[in-house]
Parts: sequence; structure tokens; C-alpha cells
Amino acid sequence: MPVTMIEAGKTVTIVRITGTDEVRVHLSELGFVVGESITVISNAKGNLILQVKDGRIAVDESMARRIMVG
Repeated sequence: MPVTMIEAGKTVTIVRITGTDEVRVHLSELGFVVGESITVISNAKGNLILQVKDGRIAVDESMARRIMVG
């Protein structure tokens, strides 16, 4: 399921990144890689603030829908 479906405060693991090569490379440069744990800090109408590694990153709904978690 996409990370947009996860409520704030939950920690999940990335299982797949979808989209074009350009989108996948961009997300991987931000730290979103398969196997990485991320925590949803805030989920407001699909726009998210995610904690990945030691940083917090804001992603819009269109990018967040490409991050599949399990």
C-alpha cells in the first residue's frame, strides 16, 4: 500500500518504489530505498512529513503515492 494510507506516528518499511526512473532516482537520493524504515510524522490530506534515517522530509501526495510500504 502507498505510504499515504499510513496514519501519523506509525513506522513502516519500504517494499517498493514505483514511477519513472527519474522519480525513483530522486526518491533514492532523498533516502527512500527498499528495506529502509520510515516514520510518518504528519499526514495532512496526502501531503506527508516523513522521518527517514536522521532527517525529516516533506513529500507531496503524488510523490508519496509512489512509496509502497508493508
